[in-house]
Amino acid sequence: MQKPPFDPGLTQKYDGPLRRIINPDGTFNVARRGSNWRDVHPYLHLVSIPWTAFFGWILLTYVLVNFMFAGLYYALGPNALEGSEAAGYGHFLQCLFFSSQTLTTVGFGVVAPHNVGANTLAAFEALSGIMGIAVATGLLFGRVSKPSARIGFSENALISRYQDGWSFQFRLVNRRANTLIEPAATLMLMTVDRSDGGFRREFKILKLERERIMMFPLMWTIVHPIDDESPLRGKTAADLEALQAEFLVLIKAWDETFGQTVHQRFSYSYSELVWGGRFTPGFGVDEHGKLQLNVNKVGNHVTDNPPPPPSIRPA
Repeated sequence: MQKPPFDPGLTQKYDGPLRRIINPDGTFNVARRGSNWRDVHPYLHLVSIPWTAFFGWILLTYVLVNFMFAGLYYALGPNALEGSEAAGYGHFLQCLFFSSQTLTTVGFGVVAPHNVGANTLAAFEALSGIMGIAVATGLLFGRVSKPSARIGFSENALISRYQDGWSFQFRLVNRRANTLIEPAATLMLMTVDRSDGGFRREFKILKLERERIMMFPLMWTIVHPIDDESPLRGKTAADLEALQAEFLVLIKAWDETFGQTVHQRFSYSYSELVWGGRFTPGFGVDEHGKLQLNVNKVGNHVTDNPPPPPSIRPA
């Protein structure tokens, strides 16, 4: 039985032009269609969106709920709230402020429900406020306690000198102060085959000089030697462009702070390769002998190396 070709889960066959598989922010370039409301999980959405969007949703919900209850108090008439002497727009503002005090269980006591309808509505709003605060607190805790990696990647990958030949290299750094233990890297090459008149992806795992390290306090330069077994052997920049080459990176490490494994994805397109480049140091030693790391220099490189030959071949 013939062994099926390697597919990491990103499919091999497709029709039409295709953008990169992994976006620069690490998300997959996949647009979901055909979902319905049952497929949407509010908790997963709210713990995954950016912080600005999260607080925006919390503020919007708070304002809408207050306006809804204020409208109900206003509809009960001017005598529903005791201590509210204004009329028209002023009365609605007092209903709005009373709603916010009831929803948050502050209750200043200047305005109070006066009849059965207003008391019933205030009791229901107080219950809604307690439950809403509990939900918002749970979402906030879920976001804060969710482990996530913040690994910085070099903006470009390099085709650089390596021993007596050439290599594919990129560099990464832990941008946070937490400790990552035993980070491991997996590097895949995705190319597009058009030989049969259609489009077919091919995936190949690239052998690394070092697949994992024990500790990650500084920068890590990941190197794929371009030897006789490398699929990059003999390739030119034009060849990689014709193949729509994309280098997919998966980093996995143990987060000592959260006590959990964290992952991060990244990719380099053929257009993001620097041929003949060399990374410059991203850390140094101060006058007291202490190492100093500059995380913003993770992508710094020069091109003073002689460019590789038209096609990459081992020396």
